[in-house]
Amino acid sequence: MIDRRKFLKDSLIASVGAVSVISSPKLFSGQDEKSDSAQNLKENPSLPIVISTWKHGIPANEAAWKTIINNGRALDAVEKGVRVPESDPKVQSVGYGGLPDRDGYVTLDACIMDEKGNCGSVACIQHIKHPISVARLVMEKTPHVMLVGSGALKFALDNGFKKENLLTKETKAKWEKWLKDSKYKPDIKTEGHDTIGMLAIDNQGNISGACTTSGLAWKYHGRVGDSPIIGDGMFVDNEVGGAAATGKGEAVMKIAGSFLIVELMRIGKKPQQACELAIERIVKKQSDYKDFQVGFIALDKKGNYGAFSLQKGFQYALYRDDKNQLLDSNYYVRDEK
Repeated sequence: MIDRRKFLKDSLIASVGAVSVISSPKLFSGQDEKSDSAQNLKENPSLPIVISTWKHGIPANEAAWKTIINNGRALDAVEKGVRVPESDPKVQSVGYGGLPDRDGYVTLDACIMDEKGNCGSVACIQHIKHPISVARLVMEKTPHVMLVGSGALKFALDNGFKKENLLTKETKAKWEKWLKDSKYKPDIKTEGHDTIGMLAIDNQGNISGACTTSGLAWKYHGRVGDSPIIGDGMFVDNEVGGAAATGKGEAVMKIAGSFLIVELMRIGKKPQQACELAIERIVKKQSDYKDFQVGFIALDKKGNYGAFSLQKGFQYALYRDDKNQLLDSNYYVRDEK
């Protein structure tokens, strides 16, 4: 017979070994851990804080901050924040004025998540300028997380949203120019200014996140990327922090990017380290990584932040200490000579 004490002792040793493997950075990266960047060396980071992707994150942050400084919820802040680029026709990768798919339809994706783990999303929705607000209603008014296509549109219209033409003269002209050759090869590496992902921690210390996009230009009709998928385009956990992604959605989906970053922070990685390790996961698993762009942003509950991308050029907007600034992210792929 098996000795009971010996069995328990062996089981305990095995358990400790398993935890050691899970906690090892080598599970996520074949390289030594990168040191924290200077942006994360602040011992007592201040709250509240708002962080978002790309240059259009600057005006988005402004709107979010107005809610935050008036002791509003982070959830309200991120919704109001990303509504700004959704309304701006000059931002041709989000909301109104977004570049259409190969058939000329502007289809939008969005998701939102609060400090309690509640979440909602819409995918491939047409004719609605603010998909982020529809996503919030999905979260608050239905037992579901995601609505798509015509069902998402009907839900929006039933709840008072206005049906609009989202294709502007400028984006229609670009689509008609593209039709001449109709080559489906989006240059994400150089035209990566797409999704806006936003994370915010309010004065109560609660975190929420939002993500919204019109997706890849000239995509196949019906294509959905990472942006509306909880755990891919965005994920938050009020015990740990949050993350958001931008760039080639398919690449992010293959590693559950935002969820991965939050889980890395859960086991002790700083936001910067977690973003770097997520990019390294893409490099390790996807051999064509030099041909596209992916960028991540992250916050932990203390207000430490991080950002990292595959290629040069990813920027993110950071609002804290009453200062809103656009920062250049560090990146993985270096020019080879």
